[in-house]
Amino acid sequence: MIEWFTIVQVVVALAAGLLCIVLGLAGRKPNDLTMGAATLVELLLIVQLFIALFSPAFGNDPRGSLLEFYIYLISAVLLPVAGGFWALIERSRWSTVILGAVCLAVAVMVYRMNVIWFVQGQ
Repeated sequence: MIEWFTIVQVVVALAAGLLCIVLGLAGRKPNDLTMGAATLVELLLIVQLFIALFSPAFGNDPRGSLLEFYIYLISAVLLPVAGGFWALIERSRWSTVILGAVCLAVAVMVYRMNVIWFVQGQ
């Protein structure tokens, strides 16, 4: 189930990132759609945070560096919040592009967290 959730997270973050970048390059300011996309990425990351915190209690030990995993997790959770606040304050088309870049970075971090937690060391 966690692998499917990770796949959904990566796909949502990629789709949200591409949506934000396309709308930003088209000259659109951050609207409800772009802010909603970034918010969805953030909600998925909060769920990922709870999975990471409680997963060891159920016997799922990470197979990679725990420090690297938590650095990715904290960065992935904080980036959309910071990008969202900046987009709300700035309200320019470039803030929408930044939101897209943040979502794409989150997709990469979520994939890397999945590799550290499940794949590495098998």
